[in-house]
Formats: sequence, C-alpha cells, structure tokens
Amino acid sequence: MPRADPTARVDPAVLAWASAAVRHTARVTNMLLAARRFRIVGGDPRDVAVLHDLLTGLGARPADDATGVDQLWCLGTPEESVTAVEQATADRPRRSTLLVIDAGRHVPAVDEDAFGPTALARPGVLGVPTTSDDVFLVSTGRDPEDDPAAEARIRWARRSMPVSRAVADDLRQGGLLRGTRIGVSLFLEPKTAVLALLLQDAGAEVVAYAHADETDDAVADVLRRTGIPVHASSTASVSEQRDLALAMLDTRPHVLLDDGSHVIRLVHQERPELLPTMLGAAEETTSGLRPLRVMASGGELGIPVVAVNDARTKTFFDNRYGTGQSTVFAALDLLDGLDMTVRALVPGPTPPVPDRRVSDGPAVPVGRGSAVVAGYGHVGEGVALVLRALGFRVTVADPDPVRALQALFAGYTVAPLTEAVRDADLVMSASGVPDTISLAVLQACAPGTVVAVAGGVDQEVAIGDAVAAGAVRTQIGRKVERVSLPDGAHVLLLDGGGCINITAAEGNPIEIMDLSFAAQLGAVRMLVERGDELERAVVPIDPEVDAVTARAALAAFGTVVEPPGSPVGTTWPTAQPVDRAPDVRTRRFGDPA
Repeated sequence: MPRADPTARVDPAVLAWASAAVRHTARVTNMLLAARRFRIVGGDPRDVAVLHDLLTGLGARPADDATGVDQLWCLGTPEESVTAVEQATADRPRRSTLLVIDAGRHVPAVDEDAFGPTALARPGVLGVPTTSDDVFLVSTGRDPEDDPAAEARIRWARRSMPVSRAVADDLRQGGLLRGTRIGVSLFLEPKTAVLALLLQDAGAEVVAYAHADETDDAVADVLRRTGIPVHASSTASVSEQRDLALAMLDTRPHVLLDDGSHVIRLVHQERPELLPTMLGAAEETTSGLRPLRVMASGGELGIPVVAVNDARTKTFFDNRYGTGQSTVFAALDLLDGLDMTVRALVPGPTPPVPDRRVSDGPAVPVGRGSAVVAGYGHVGEGVALVLRALGFRVTVADPDPVRALQALFAGYTVAPLTEAVRDADLVMSASGVPDTISLAVLQACAPGTVVAVAGGVDQEVAIGDAVAAGAVRTQIGRKVERVSLPDGAHVLLLDGGGCINITAAEGNPIEIMDLSFAAQLGAVRMLVERGDELERAVVPIDPEVDAVTARAALAAFGTVVEPPGSPVGTTWPTAQPVDRAPDVRTRRFGDPA
C-alpha cells in the first residue's frame, strides 16, 4: 500500500476530504476505526496514500487478504467496488460485519443498485440482504436520513456488542440475576439500551435514569415498550431531573450502575435508608470515582463501589480510543455545521461552498490547525493521537510533570496552558477537573479559538466565572456559541462546555462500549455473588473480568492469544517454573534460596 512521503507537504484539500469521509463514516455507523482491518479499492494514488495514513494513524490495520477485511473504502469505479465486495464476502464468517464505504472524492465509487434491494439498517447505513445479512453500505457523499429510528439503532448496536452479549448470556444461564433489581444511570442511547435489555434478558429487573442532556427520548420510549421503567426526559429541568433520579431510587434497586457517581451520591444524601438493602454499585468514570474515594476515606461510603473505570479493558480503550475518536470527531462535526456567514470566525481560510462530492474540509482546516490538549491522562492521550492523525500540530499542557514528560516522549510540544492557547485554533480539555479552562485561560486564547471538553465535569470550562466577569454568550450555530469577553477577545465554545461526544453526538463507538459494558456486567456479577463480603469502599474489579473481556474481544476482532494453561500462559510468571533452572542473574552472588 503506498504511503504519503513524510517529507512532502500533504495537500490540505486531500487531507480535508479524507478527514470528512472518515468522520462521516464514524458518525453514521457509531463504529470504531482503531483495530479494524481495511482495504482501499481504486482511486488516485495520492488520495489512497493520504487516506491510508489517516486510517493507520487512527489505529486501523491494512487487511492482509481480501476476506480478512472489515471495511472496504471504495475510491475507484463501481466495477472495482463490486469485484472487491465479491472477494471480501467469499467464505466470510457469519455475523462478521463488512462496511462498504463509497468514499469517491468526485463521483460515486459504488453503484448501490448492483447489490440488489437495500434496506435502512440505521440512518446513513444501508443493508443489502440479498447479498448478505452482514454487508452494509455507507456513502460519504450523501447526508443520512433524518429519522430517529431508535429500534434500528438499538439492533445495530446489539449486533456489534458480542462481548457484552456473551457475558450476559453466561449470567442468564447461571440464573444469577433472578430477583435482582438493577438501576442503570448511564447516557441513555442505543448502546445503553442494549445493556439494559441484556440485563433484563438475564433475569434482572431493570430500571433506568438519565440526565436530560444525556437522554435520547426515542430510545427511552423503546425501553418503556419492553417493560423497563425509564425515569428520564430530554426536556427535564434540573429539579425535575432530581425528582426523576429519586423516583428511580424509590424502586429500591439492589445494584446501581452509574456514570459520574451522581446517583450513588444522591442515594447517600437523600435515601440513606436504602443503603443496607443494597449490594453495591459500579462506577464508570474517573471523575465519578474521585468524590467516592473522598467519601470512602471519611468513612461515609455505605456500599461497596466497583471501580469499573479502573478495569484495564475500560481505561485503556474507552478513555483512549473511544473518547479520543468520538470527542474530536464530534467537535469537528459541529464546526462543519456552522453557517457560512459565521465560518469566518473559525481560524484559517474559509473554503467556498463545497459540492457534496468534493468536500474541501471542515471549518477548522485539517492539516493546517494547531490544537492544545489540556490534560494527558488516558483521555488526553487519545485526543492528542486523533488530532495528530488528522494533521493538527498538537501541544499538550498538563501540570503533572510526569504526564507532561510522557507527552514529550510521545512527540508532542509541551507548554503551560496559558502560553499554549495563545496561538491555538482548537483547545480541548481532557482533564475531568473543574476550571481547567479557567477565566485566565479564556482571556489568553487567540481570538476565535474553538474550546471544547472531552473530560466531562461541570464547569471544566469556567463559563460561570466568565459570565460573572461580564462575558456575553451568543448562539451562532448548533451547539456553538461565541463567548465575548469584556476585553474584546472572544472564543467559540462548543455545547456550553459539556462532554462533547455525549451532549452533541452518539457517545463512544459501539465496540468500545461493548468492552466497558462487559466490565459493568462483570462488576454486577461481583456484587451479586460477593456484595455482602466486600468492604464499604471503592473496590477494584476482579482481574478475571479483564481477562475474560479481553479474550472475547480479541476473538471478535479475529485474533487469538495463547489459551489459559498453555506453556506461554496468560501472564508472565512471577516465579521460575520448577523444571527450569533459575536465570543466571538471580544467582550472580550465590543461590538466592
């Protein structure tokens, strides 16, 4: 596969086209790019090289052969595409999804009629059942259908969550959850709906709550029709949300699954009499675990809380690859949607109105912009990785000197935040800490800097302080507002400083949440089996949950590792096997025994 010459300047228009095609595909499918096997079919070699480098920069893998491919990126003629699909579907394992992506830059590269009648699998994705139940078409030159299609989106998510399905099926067969009431307080969208339905299928009584800005009303209605009580509305006020959360707690759940620990803390504050009847809770996020650890240190935590966030199969993948892809893509998608009359506010030259087939790029010119990532934990690593793959010059700011050093070794520029933002086109906070983008940082930003949040706590951008200091907020597009400061400076704030992939998009990719929810299901098993024995504290997840989850995920990605008990083993041994002589270095100064 040809690769772009690293010493050559990539044509910004080509990189912008590739970025738009990749982001469109991720948006309409809600699927992950990292780890997926791809093949590029036809096209100008220069276009192919740029798309290849972008996909590999995001963690995708070129396929070794025609049948071992997850995504066909079609850039050439429709005839080439038909041949490539025939090769890719020959002897293909059932339930192995193949995305055929029409990424033709100037004209369509896929003739959809060549595959027979199509059916809408979800908005923007067409199934071709006469060819295969597992082949789907995506066109990057066509806007997705304006249809909430909640049932279809839930079915689409379920087919791409094999790990959670397997863990839930094991719980079902063991009958472990019968009679257990589980309160699900997570971002209410198709993937969470699948988790709730899997718990219900496994025998649990499920009840759900979600914050207003994290509620997909169409998905909530689908769950209600299946018999799951849902206490959520996208139009609820803050006081109404509190009442809804309390109504969920009043169903007396035995286990809580939380994101941000809002409901876990609420039960301690408002319904402490329920704590003795609860087996415990599981917390999904870094920011949610922080206050719980404070409560535990003060002896105020009345139930065990499993730290799902700390599971390796959660943190290493959800935080880094899932949040990195989804937050950066969501931010750029919002900028793409700005009206042309306000695009001049976005750094960089404004392109002419593009033809749908010749996308000259997002509002922030990809490959030309400078970006700052505030915070270099696992989320910050992912955000920086995606921004660099898209062509941004990335600077990292982190007050932790070790994390800053990590960023430096990863090849990023490192600088204090107030200095880094002075010439930044885009600033993304990935800290999960309030006031990371403080008033002083906002005042230091270059005029028109775009500010977004990937971390996800209230006031991560200190917008309250800015307004108190006289800032004026003006809506200029969907979830984009200009914040004008008294000194004449202004920034473009995305979605009020909310966690952008949740509040302005469909959350993390399906495959990523499959891993996280498999860990949640493992935490549920822990609590149901041993909740009475666990300390009333934040407790680590069982390492076996990580091992089982990772093995199932490797199988789903078409990869295997040595089975448990093999000579290689699942981990490096902590002691020398009895039939092997000790390593010479252990007895340099005599027998260590």
